[in-house]
Amino acid sequence: MTNRSWTPAELLQLSVDYWSVCTLHAGVKLDLFTLITEKAQTSTELAKRLLADERALSMLLNALSAMGLLEKENDIYKTTQFATEFLSRKSSRYLGHIVLHHHNLMPSWSRLDESVVTGKPDPERISMINDINVRENFEMGMHDLAMQIAPLLASGIDLKGRRRLLDLGGGPGTYAVHFCLHNPQLAAVIFDIPTTRPFAEKNLDRFKLNDRISFLAGDFMTEEVPGRYDVAWLSHILHGAGTDGSAAILRKAVSSLEPGGMIMIHEFILNDDMCSPLHPALFSLNMLLGTPNGRSFSQGELFSMLASTGVRHLRRLDIGLPNGAGVIAGDVT
Repeated sequence: MTNRSWTPAELLQLSVDYWSVCTLHAGVKLDLFTLITEKAQTSTELAKRLLADERALSMLLNALSAMGLLEKENDIYKTTQFATEFLSRKSSRYLGHIVLHHHNLMPSWSRLDESVVTGKPDPERISMINDINVRENFEMGMHDLAMQIAPLLASGIDLKGRRRLLDLGGGPGTYAVHFCLHNPQLAAVIFDIPTTRPFAEKNLDRFKLNDRISFLAGDFMTEEVPGRYDVAWLSHILHGAGTDGSAAILRKAVSSLEPGGMIMIHEFILNDDMCSPLHPALFSLNMLLGTPNGRSFSQGELFSMLASTGVRHLRRLDIGLPNGAGVIAGDVT
């Protein structure tokens, strides 16, 4: 359990931290960082381009400058090196999709108390699932995040001798791409719902891996996993399924593995006291708001679920990942 000594000033700062969050979201929604990366300009020029109120826009630009995402000199705004790299759509390292995904979650978080009372997800958030823009921000946001850590995972996990990888619920297939880039002998299958296919195909075209990675459409919650594999990768799918659903998913994944196969689970992992690290604890609440049964799991719970399927040699891989994320692996005998 984490003990922290709070001050009133820190508490009040936390209470208004959403002001900074909303300021960032507004800048990304208006695509200010792309526009200013293309050309440093004044608030008057930007207001004309966006058909925005100049007074209001200048207040937003000044706040973004105060946050260190823009720089202002002689009434001309330009992006910082960080913003150019991560907040301009022209950058290959753009993180705007995940920022917009977080923006889409904010209304449900403002009603967290209601979900705590009812024990049910936020109905308005559930109704957003089929919105094409919401879906795109989610899928591409997952790609944005994966692009930050997939190279680290691919280089840190030994897949020598493995030939066929299952990326279960892989969405855009970013992890499958990097595992295959790092392991020339490896082929992969992404198994996910049909709506994720366009994002996966775009990714495979980008990395020219269509000949080694294929997409199979299906629902791993209701269908068995097709094919045979010697390694299975499950990244951030169990937290949405709850305890019983996760047990069923693991059974299906393990059943698809050949003897000697390896299964890997990538999740935000709680300590066994369930109170730390902070991000997995907060992410559990995010699952409360968005799913009927989802939550973060502890390492002990994940070990126990894997052991119940017959998986042995359970271990947590020694890979330094942010936000309490980790990879748990086990072998099929």
